[in-house]
Amino acid sequence: MKIAGEEMHQYFKNIQQLLNQVEQQEQLLKEVAATITTNISKGGIIQLFGAGHSFLLAEEQFYRAGGLVPVKPIYIDSLMLAAGPVTSSRNERTEGVVPAHRHLFDICPEDTVIIISTSGRNAAPIEMAFEAKERGALVISLQSLCYTKQESTHSSGKRLEEIVDIVLNTSVPVGDGVLHSGDYQYGASSTIVGATMLNALVSMVIEQLLAVQQEAPVFVSNNINESSAKNEKYCKQFEKRITFN
Repeated sequence: MKIAGEEMHQYFKNIQQLLNQVEQQEQLLKEVAATITTNISKGGIIQLFGAGHSFLLAEEQFYRAGGLVPVKPIYIDSLMLAAGPVTSSRNERTEGVVPAHRHLFDICPEDTVIIISTSGRNAAPIEMAFEAKERGALVISLQSLCYTKQESTHSSGKRLEEIVDIVLNTSVPVGDGVLHSGDYQYGASSTIVGATMLNALVSMVIEQLLAVQQEAPVFVSNNINESSAKNEKYCKQFEKRITFN
């Protein structure tokens, strides 16, 4: 029988180990940040796609205090948990959902599209990768390469890492949980590790933008006095590409 509180410390320890593994990709993240910085300087934006819980990471970067303004989530309602978790999960594995919404996408060659899919095996993120590549954007996946033995649900047989330009590896274990007790696996890890990687990447982009220009489009918390004027200015700057209202 485990002592109360022991699991919490083990969870923190295991998450920290994953973050340490992620930190080893520092050079890759710097290079990716440099490319994204160049794309933003050319008028591009960052677009993020995910289904189910993966979409939480797309929302985390959008209209975020301390985050970049030129960030846009790609919404497909039937892939969100609000559509019903069983339904959205089934839709994520089903081909045709993304192409049916392609008329809604505004993806340009100077954009960066980040596709979030821990397993990298499902049809919807794979279709989005094909779509973004076809439109000439830089395509990045945020996924765990621990899942590479899990076969694709897409008819091409390809997994996400075989399609994208760059892979950011979360190293999250198969099954997501970092704790075990008997047959149970629990203590989800993909959200915290994925969010940390994306926040680190965006921070690097902001730093690189500030290295070449006096001001970077970074949202200020609306809970700070006199923040609204600055945020309104930034929203207006990108309103042709991103809907903020």
